[in-house]
Amino acid sequence: MKRRLLVAAGVAAALTGVAACGSDSSSDDNKKETKAPGASAPAGNASGKTVRVWLMKGSAPDDYIAALKTKFEGDHPGAKLDVQIQQWNGIGQKITGALASNDAPDVIEAGNTQIAQYGASGGLKDLSSKVSDLGGKDWLTGLSDPGKVDGKTYGIPFYAANRVVVYNKDLFAKASVQPPKTRAEWIETTKKLNTGDQQGIYLPGQNWYFYAGLLKDEGADIATKAGSSWKANLDGAPAVAASGFYKELQALGKAAKDGDEKTQPEVVAADGGKIAQFIAVPGEAETIIKSNPALKDKFGFFPIPGKDASKAGAALTGGSDLMIPEASKNQDLAYDVIKLINSDEWQTKLAQATKQLPNKTTLGSAVTADPGGAAMMEGAKNGFATPNSPNWASVEENNPIKAYLTKVMTGGDAAGAGKEANASIEKTLNTKN
Repeated sequence: MKRRLLVAAGVAAALTGVAACGSDSSSDDNKKETKAPGASAPAGNASGKTVRVWLMKGSAPDDYIAALKTKFEGDHPGAKLDVQIQQWNGIGQKITGALASNDAPDVIEAGNTQIAQYGASGGLKDLSSKVSDLGGKDWLTGLSDPGKVDGKTYGIPFYAANRVVVYNKDLFAKASVQPPKTRAEWIETTKKLNTGDQQGIYLPGQNWYFYAGLLKDEGADIATKAGSSWKANLDGAPAVAASGFYKELQALGKAAKDGDEKTQPEVVAADGGKIAQFIAVPGEAETIIKSNPALKDKFGFFPIPGKDASKAGAALTGGSDLMIPEASKNQDLAYDVIKLINSDEWQTKLAQATKQLPNKTTLGSAVTADPGGAAMMEGAKNGFATPNSPNWASVEENNPIKAYLTKVMTGGDAAGAGKEANASIEKTLNTKN
């Protein structure tokens, strides 16, 4: 996905390497106006209108954008689709400025956890009345929930990705084990794989994305809103159980208890094939193989196991949504762009071109042929997002969950460490902007 680790965008940034395609600007082909054969003219006069769309680097390859342009312009004679590729670095400030201006683009892509911030600004068009028309009942909840602010929908799901377990097929075969279906099986399998200089799993102690899923499976969220205030939940029984499982699994490898995911690709690439498992978006395996070609064809994928075999473990969902600014001068055409991208046909095209997930649970067949995508889709069916607060990005800037996890991994009291983290999270989330 993008070269970001779920950041100003919060969760969406953790999708490193999934979409390796894309460019800094639309290709020359995208500048040609073409009418699709047999396309019907839309209601109203689109002649002479240019619809500006901001898509983020890595979200869609050039050939997809060119085909989308051809289709849209064919269906809207006289209109032009101008797709402008944006960089993730500094995008928050750029979008905020655009929403406050009189010259905003017509459609903007944003990380799913950024929508609350932009929606709260009052600069986005309320798209609640369009949800049914777009098949919103089938959207991945990890994308659709963050698109809502105070019950109104401002973000329309674009694409998604989530973490899975990436495993070394040779090491699993040598140990005569299969991908586990439950947490208990996962521990037993990992114990068999953790032998000699071979690591059963490489799991840094500060992978808070993974921890958030364990917490969700125990029945709690990182933070919940009661009335106008946020309350963090890292000190109760669910948090203690989640961190306890994390600690047990983490001990079956040699990753640093105070480390995070940043150096994981380099570590796995350099380990000589002696790491049996690690947790990542599937695209990270491709990054590792580029650094160590000897690992080609060695990796398989399975969803993070749940507490029982009835469903995969809860997966923190990253990805992007599409928004229409109130300042857009072409709101009807902007909606037509979003409706086209949201259609099953174009969602399938995007998923197959990028190995990202389509935005609907009903489109699982789009990624069936890709083992990593299939594993992600199983996780996405039990997907969720970070707390839907305009202040969430600020929580991640000085992330107290990472410090909390390291304290637990190194033998600290889970409930006590959780109370400290709660205080920090609540202070940030309850700050009035």
